[in-house]
Amino acid sequence: MKTLRPLSEKKQKGAAAVEFAIIASILFILLFGILEFGRMFYVFNTVQEVTRHAAREAVVRWVDNSSTSPAKILALFGRTTMPAGAEITVDNINIEYLETANGSAIAPSNMPPSAADNISACLDASSPYDCIAFVRVSVINAKYKPVIGFFSSLELTAFPFSVANPFRIDLRIPIPASTVIMPAESMGYSG
Repeated sequence: MKTLRPLSEKKQKGAAAVEFAIIASILFILLFGILEFGRMFYVFNTVQEVTRHAAREAVVRWVDNSSTSPAKILALFGRTTMPAGAEITVDNINIEYLETANGSAIAPSNMPPSAADNISACLDASSPYDCIAFVRVSVINAKYKPVIGFFSSLELTAFPFSVANPFRIDLRIPIPASTVIMPAESMGYSG
């Protein structure tokens, strides 16, 4: 003989699964949000280290501002993009050599072609080249873009069903510009 269950018990079937789905979705959104903010702070702080490292490389070796510059690649830990921060590439690093004129650092109008020519320009005022006294390295035009699914998909549009959507959400956050100015050292001169 079958026992009859009260009607209230029959209505509770599956309630635990529904409650878990609601709580788990909130938990995962919070978890992924914490991970994304952690990565964002990592990128913001590592930009400072990348700038310092590139400036250090630029004052001890003769480098150019090309994308294959060893100073830029070494500043990005031997890669062309920053590990766990693909927003920072060699194209975002800007290396400038500066001379001192009237007490301020400016770009030289007559750049020496080598480190030896720079040494002679600094020692001899009649040199045809300008004396490079400082190196300025900047990380510019970089924007942080979230990578975790929910946060990065918001960048497309707020309402994906609309073709011409004026309510476009762009979650790319400008990374604060980082600039380091260091006095020039040997710049690769070995003589």
